[in-house]
Amino acid sequence: MKHIHVKFISSTALLAAMVCPMIAQETIGNATPLSESADSLVQIAFRKVSQDELLGGVSVIDFKELQKKNYNTYTLDNLQGYIGGWNGNSLWGMDGDNAGYLVLVDGVPRDMDNVLPSEIDKITFLKGASAVVLYGSRAAKGVIYVTTKRGQISDKLQIDVRANTGFYIPKSYPKYLGSAEYMTLYNEARANDDLTPLYSDTEIYYSATGANPYRYPNVDYYSGDYLKKAYNRSDVSAEFSGGNQRARYYANIGYYRQGDLFKFGQVEDNYTSRLNIRGNVDLTINDFISAYANANATFYDARTGVSTEENGADYWSEASTMRPNRFSPLIPVSYIDPNYTTGLDYMAANSNIFNGCFLGGTQIDQRNIFADYYAGGYNKYTSRQFQFDTGIDFDLASITKGLSFHFQFAVDYNTAYNTSYNNDYAVYTPTWSNFNASEIISALSKYGNDAKDGVQNISGSTDNQTIALSAHFDYNRTFKKVHNISSMLIANGFQQTNSGVYHKTSNANLGLQLGYNYAKKYFIDFSGAAVHSAKLAEGHRNAFSPSLTLAWNIANEDFLKASSIVDDLQISLSGSILHQDIDIANYYLYQQTLNHATGEYWGWHEGVSERSVNSLRSANEDLTFIKRKEVALNLRTSLWNKLITADVNLFVNSTEGLLVQSSSLYPSYFACYYPESSFIPYVNYNNNRRSGIDFSVNFNKKAGEAEFSLGLNGTYYDTKVTRKDEINRYEYQNREGKPIDGVWGLECEGFFATDEEAAAANQNFGGTLKAGDLKYRDRNNDRVIDSKDQIYLGKGGWYGSPLTLGLNFTAKWKGFTFFALATGGFGAIGMKSNSYWWVYGDGKYSEVVRNRWTPETASTATYPRLTTLSGANNFQNSTFWMYKTDRVDIAKLQLTYDLPKNILNKTFISDASVYISGSNLFTISKEREYLEMNVGTAPQTRFYNLGVKLTF
Repeated sequence: MKHIHVKFISSTALLAAMVCPMIAQETIGNATPLSESADSLVQIAFRKVSQDELLGGVSVIDFKELQKKNYNTYTLDNLQGYIGGWNGNSLWGMDGDNAGYLVLVDGVPRDMDNVLPSEIDKITFLKGASAVVLYGSRAAKGVIYVTTKRGQISDKLQIDVRANTGFYIPKSYPKYLGSAEYMTLYNEARANDDLTPLYSDTEIYYSATGANPYRYPNVDYYSGDYLKKAYNRSDVSAEFSGGNQRARYYANIGYYRQGDLFKFGQVEDNYTSRLNIRGNVDLTINDFISAYANANATFYDARTGVSTEENGADYWSEASTMRPNRFSPLIPVSYIDPNYTTGLDYMAANSNIFNGCFLGGTQIDQRNIFADYYAGGYNKYTSRQFQFDTGIDFDLASITKGLSFHFQFAVDYNTAYNTSYNNDYAVYTPTWSNFNASEIISALSKYGNDAKDGVQNISGSTDNQTIALSAHFDYNRTFKKVHNISSMLIANGFQQTNSGVYHKTSNANLGLQLGYNYAKKYFIDFSGAAVHSAKLAEGHRNAFSPSLTLAWNIANEDFLKASSIVDDLQISLSGSILHQDIDIANYYLYQQTLNHATGEYWGWHEGVSERSVNSLRSANEDLTFIKRKEVALNLRTSLWNKLITADVNLFVNSTEGLLVQSSSLYPSYFACYYPESSFIPYVNYNNNRRSGIDFSVNFNKKAGEAEFSLGLNGTYYDTKVTRKDEINRYEYQNREGKPIDGVWGLECEGFFATDEEAAAANQNFGGTLKAGDLKYRDRNNDRVIDSKDQIYLGKGGWYGSPLTLGLNFTAKWKGFTFFALATGGFGAIGMKSNSYWWVYGDGKYSEVVRNRWTPETASTATYPRLTTLSGANNFQNSTFWMYKTDRVDIAKLQLTYDLPKNILNKTFISDASVYISGSNLFTISKEREYLEMNVGTAPQTRFYNLGVKLTF
């Protein structure tokens, strides 16, 4: 690792460099350029290494170069299209319920959302256990290391300005039935339940005609009355960089603003905005001391409407549940009978008249999302993030050649809060009458009162802090030109404090790395970390995580050195045992817990009652760390002068000792359901295994003035529960031996054809069975169909699709660059189990119920009979609702044009590019309509963008 040597610079100059690059350059002056070879180095744990010393389980993306042909709004967007091992959700499928991969920004644990693509130089994906062991417990499921841009030596200040504007266009909306069809089918559902109709033929008829939608509402939440066809996102950023041998600086100032789909009421003014200011400075203090300082400030604001629903419902969730005939959101004042003085008095005092309409509602719907968004006020979310880290590097060659010391300290603050104006309002339920062949409102029922107190409410305040520190001695020296020895001794830790959370999130460890390579042909590397956890009892809080890697770079052997085919060919093998506590959900699980607050009341004698103290668990102070045991094999090659490059990883890892309150090791009488209590302690018992392969193959070719590159990347992983605490009567019920993300359900055998067949079935899921209900297979032949008949149906893809593929293509000709990206996910299944499909009770009817079972459609039906009851029998996980999630997504198309230099030479602009792009364009899948549809949340969108980039 090379060290930078320059002279001392004052703190005043450092501040100037961060605030005003032009001033900094004038203050610091000019000097002889330094080597820029560091650009080709790959960031790994606590150091950078050259590509030919990279030992496997690591992938890197040159993000700065990628941004030249692929403009992104979010850092991790579709990165599975460039490297193997990352499937869009996890590294090697290692996400879990409690924690996943660790994100480090310039070596500090930070939120990925708070670093924009324009600020990033490179992203390193540390997948293998051997690559992350030095970071301790918190990194046990991989690390994504983001390196921000830094200044380079230049004889002048370089300014890069980028501006973009684009539009988000919804892909699709759920399709629900209108009022007339809904009421007709709801009456049918009641008839199926032996109930009388709820809606009259008159209501249904006039709802169908639409003659008076205020009297006979037919509300479509997804219509153009409430939603725009598209909304805008625009951003602009300016980057400043430069410096000399004494100091280099980089600064980024960016702003974006994004609108929303709504076009009515307070929510028409919804927006999200973000202002960021980043400054990075590198200094050379003298011949053996260099230093750096990084600072970032983010000002994030968002305005939304206020929802006063007790359950916190927003527009999209209410759109998926509120029936279209419940009420009319707005009713024209002109419909009020002129002789109805009370109604006119209501309107005279009504402060919430919108386009000549007052707010509609019912006694049940006194608070509804339309009224909230028209008159309930608005909310503004404010977040402020301040991040600072600094480091100093000492070249200790004066003590012994090759020795150095590095220190980093960071402190981040994040505050957030909501300010809102919450207004009360009145809604009105009209009573309609017919007069002289006209429909008029003859009476109004008023619910609530209009009131604006003008008080700004503050809620949701959070105050989070991160403190991180690392220090390490490095030794790197080559003897006799062929014997290279490297070592590190590391102390590393961070602590995060979050509002409302009693325990701080902490990670502390000591690390040791010892490496040797002979002529860059034979490598051996040992890395280990001593980890500590406060989640375990005294005597079990410390452990050591070792990792050993062996590698052979065959390309450096004499028989391949002169090869015109092989540029690089390396094989590496690693074995690791990582101890981690991130899968231990809480503190003090090793202690016995007694609970009085949830105890039951007991009367011991007349007039006096006492509350019991219940045991929730017994103590087990022998709980230990959970282990990730892993063996990984890596093959890396480059052929025909980098015409083809490839990187392949095979891995097998076992997560052992997951905590569980065991029902198989302790008798059942150690726990009881009333009062709920247990004497069963937590034990290290469950084990899971993951195995798989990831690969990246890239083809690069130049033909005349044209250049082409094609990249194919993929990740396949398989999971298995290798030990599980369970007691099942039948072997097929066992989760052990099945995938961790296994989906279980019943085998559906179609519909009951007759009421008699249904009545004879012994399906114990509740309700009265009838013709048109689903029937299931009696898997265990006990003549009772219940949860014991559930079987394994397939992989759920909880941590990402079992097989993820990415394909990226770039073509350059003259000033044009065409870029295309496609991603795919295969091998998982899902259940159509949301409210769009599982319709029962008084739920909103989607268009899928049109294919319901009736005696007339018995041979063609694809949906069970309708019911106003619970529908518990039909709405079970089963093969009936199962679908494959296989998909290919056209994730990005972009065309960029770089203006010719001979045109720019006559201007003060050194480089200029314009580009047009489309993101998340479409999905190719048998289940495309379902996969592109969001129910209860904002819709998926396509994004079309026009941008320009200028360099001065």
